[in-house]
Amino acid sequence: MNDTNTSQSGSEQEPAAIDYMELLMRYLAYWPWFTASVVACLFIACIYLHTVKPVYQMTAKILIKDDVKGGNILSELSSLEKLGALSSTSGFDNELEVLRSASLVKQAVYDMNAYCTYTVSRSLMDEEDLYGRTPVVVTMSTLQNDSLEGTLSMDVVLRADSAVSVRGMCYGNPMLSFGADNLHLPGTLHTPAGDLYLTWNPSPRQVTTATNLHVLVASALDVADGYAASLSVSPTSKTTSVAELTFHDTNRRRGIDFLNKLFIAYNRDANNDKNQVALRTEQFINERLVILSQELGSTEQELESFKRGAGFNDVKHDFQLYFEEHSDSERKLQQAQTQLTLLDYLADYLRSSENTNRVIPANIGVTDAALTALVTTYNDKLLQCKRLLAASQNSNPVVRTLEVEITSLHEAVLFNLASARKQQTIELAALQRQARSYSDRVASAPESERVLTGITRQQDIKAGLFLNLLQKREENSISMAANADNAKVIDAPRCLHAPVSPKTKTIYLAALLIGLALPAGTLYGNELLRYKIADAADVQQHTTLPVMGEIPQYKTAGRSNSLVVANNDDELVTESFRRLRTDLRFMLNPADQQKVILFASTAMGEGKTFVSTNLALSLAQLDKKVLLIGLDIRRPRLAEHFGFSRQAPGITDFLSYETEQLDTLLQDTAYSPNLKILPAGKVPPNPAELLSGPRLLQAVHRLSKQFDYILIDSCPTALLSDTLIAARVADLTIYVCRAGVTPKKTMGFINSLSREHKLPRMAMVVNAVNFTSRSRYRYAYGYGYGRYKSKNDHLKYKSS
Repeated sequence: MNDTNTSQSGSEQEPAAIDYMELLMRYLAYWPWFTASVVACLFIACIYLHTVKPVYQMTAKILIKDDVKGGNILSELSSLEKLGALSSTSGFDNELEVLRSASLVKQAVYDMNAYCTYTVSRSLMDEEDLYGRTPVVVTMSTLQNDSLEGTLSMDVVLRADSAVSVRGMCYGNPMLSFGADNLHLPGTLHTPAGDLYLTWNPSPRQVTTATNLHVLVASALDVADGYAASLSVSPTSKTTSVAELTFHDTNRRRGIDFLNKLFIAYNRDANNDKNQVALRTEQFINERLVILSQELGSTEQELESFKRGAGFNDVKHDFQLYFEEHSDSERKLQQAQTQLTLLDYLADYLRSSENTNRVIPANIGVTDAALTALVTTYNDKLLQCKRLLAASQNSNPVVRTLEVEITSLHEAVLFNLASARKQQTIELAALQRQARSYSDRVASAPESERVLTGITRQQDIKAGLFLNLLQKREENSISMAANADNAKVIDAPRCLHAPVSPKTKTIYLAALLIGLALPAGTLYGNELLRYKIADAADVQQHTTLPVMGEIPQYKTAGRSNSLVVANNDDELVTESFRRLRTDLRFMLNPADQQKVILFASTAMGEGKTFVSTNLALSLAQLDKKVLLIGLDIRRPRLAEHFGFSRQAPGITDFLSYETEQLDTLLQDTAYSPNLKILPAGKVPPNPAELLSGPRLLQAVHRLSKQFDYILIDSCPTALLSDTLIAARVADLTIYVCRAGVTPKKTMGFINSLSREHKLPRMAMVVNAVNFTSRSRYRYAYGYGYGRYKSKNDHLKYKSS
C-alpha cells in the first residue's frame, strides 16, 4: 500500500481551447431540431413577405438659394462678429431644417389630401391602397382637422343610384358612431368630430371598380409626423447648396406626389416670408400717401383762395432772377425736410409697440446707405428667425442666437436712425439759415409775393414727397412680382424600381440564421443552466483527475438486487464494468503489491456501492480472488445486495476486539466462488474511533495475503471523516459521481481532497450516464450500444 503523499494532485482544470469540431458534432446530434426550426422560421418569413407591403424609395434633388451665406454685411456687423458679439448662421443648414419640419410637411399633406386613406379588401390579409384611384374623395376643413382627436374610420358603399351609404366610428374620447344611408354626392356628412365633404373623383379613368371602400381620416399633424419620419434631407456636399431628399412609402405615386407638394409648399412659404417686407412697406407708403394727399389738397385750396383774393401779378424781371437763386436754396431745403420727415416717419414706426417683431419698411426714399443696409439685414434676420420658430422650439440654440442678433441689429438701427436724423437736422439748420437770408431779401418784395412764395414752397414740398412715395410704391410692387422661387428642382422626384423593404434575401438569410440560432441557443442555454454533471466531459472540465470510465443508466426497480454483472441483464452495463476492470488493472502496480481499492463518493445515492459490487464481480470472473469489504459501518447496505442480513457478523466485530478470526467473518456468495464478502457488521457507537485504531491495518494486511484484490466500500466524504480515516490502507481511490445528481460545484471539494492528499491516487468514475441521449453521440459505439438501445430504451434508470 502506497502512502497518500504519492497521490495525484487534482487541481481545477485550466480553461481549454474550444473544440469547434466536437461542438459541431454535439449539435449535429440534434439535427431534427435544427431542421424543424429552420423550416418553421423560413415558413414564417415566407408568410411575412407575402403579407407585408413593399416600401419604395423616392429621391429628388433641389438647389436652395443661400442668400445669408456669403451675403453683404456691414463693416460694423463684421467687427461685432470678430469680437464674438454676433455670429452668422448658415442659411443653407436652416433651410434644410425647414424642409424637414412638421409644419411644412403638414402643408404638403393638406395639399395632397393625404390625411385620408382609402383601401379596399382583396383577401383576408390583403388590403389594396387606392391612393389616386378612389371613386369617392373625402375632405375636411383645415380648422376641424387640426382639432381632430383620434381617427375617423368608415365604410363607404357605392350604390347604383349615384349615392353612397356610410357607416363609421369616431375613435376618440368617447367613441361614437355615425353614418348615412342615402347620401348623394357631392354632399356633407356630419360626424361627431366635424363635417366631411364627399365628392366624386374628378379623374374617372383612374378610378377603381371597387364599390366597398374603407376610408380612414386622421389628423394631418399625426400623418405629417409619420411622413417627416420617413423623410430624409441631406446636403450632397459641403461646398454646394444642393439638397437630396429621400422619402419612403408603400405607394410610389403618393411618394412622388408628396415630394412635389413639399417643394411647392416650401417655395410658397419662402415667397410669403420674402413678401412680408414688401407688404409692410406698401402698407406704410399707402398710409403716408393718404395723409400727403390731404395736406397737398389743403395747400392747393389755400393757394387758390389767395390768388382769388389778393389778385396775384408777375414780379419784375430783376426779382425773378434773384428768385431763381432763392428757389435753388428752397429746393435743397425741401429735400432736407423730406429726408427729415422720412426719418421721423421711420422713428415713429419703430417706437410703436404694434410693430414689435415686425419687419421695418425698406426702400421708402431714405438716402442714408448705412441705415438702409442695417434695415435690410434686420429684416432678413427677423424672417429667418420666424421660419425657424415655425419648425422648432424657442430653446433651439440657432433661434436664440438669431434673437440676440436681431436685438443687436434693432439697437443698431435705432442708433443709426438717431445719428442720421441729427446729421440731417444740422444740414437743415444750415439750409434754413441760408433760406432766411433769402427771405430777408424777398421781404423787400410786395407782401403778396412773399405770401405767395410761402404757399408755393409748401405746395412743392408736399408734391415732391407725394411723387417720391408713388415712385417707391411702384418699385416695391415690381420687386414683389419679381420674387423667384427659393428652391429649384434639379432632379425631379423619381422612384427606384425595386423596393427597399422588405429585402427578401436578407429576411430569408435572417430566418435561416434565427432557425439555426434558436436550437443552438437553447442547447447552449441548457448547458449553462445545468448545474449537475451529465457525463465524463463535464467532470474533465472541472478537474484534472483521470476518469476511468462511465457506467450507463440501469434500471433496478422491481429487481431483487443490482448485481448487473452477475445476472448479465444488460450487455452495455456489463461491458462498461469490463472496461473499468481493464483500466483498473493498468492503474495498479503488481510489482508494488497494490491491490487495495477504496470506493468513495461525496453524498449518498451516487452509486458507490453499485459500482464496487459489480466491479468486484467483474474482477472475480477473471479467476482472481476478490474480497469486498463493507466499511460503511454507519449505514451498512452491502450485505443486502448479496442477500445477507444486516445483523450478520462483520468487520466491526474484528475492529472492536470481539473476535480474532477474520476468516470466520468472510461470507461466500452464490455468484462467484472467487468472491468473498466481509460485511460491515453491527453498527458501533464509535465508528470513527474503530477505524482510527490499528485493527484496520492489521485486518487489511492479513487479508491482502489471501486475495488478489481488496475492494472497500466506504461511506460518503462530504460530512463524515470515516473514508478519510480508512484511506490510509488503500492503494487507489475510485471516486464515484452520478450524472444528473452530483452538482458541478462538488468538483471543487473533490479537487481539494486530491490536492491535500487526503485520498490516495484518486480516479473518477461517472455513474448513471444517459447513453440514449442525443448529446451522447460520441459514446454510441458499435454493437453493444445498438442492442442496448433496442432492448432497454423504454426503461428509466434508478440507481442503487
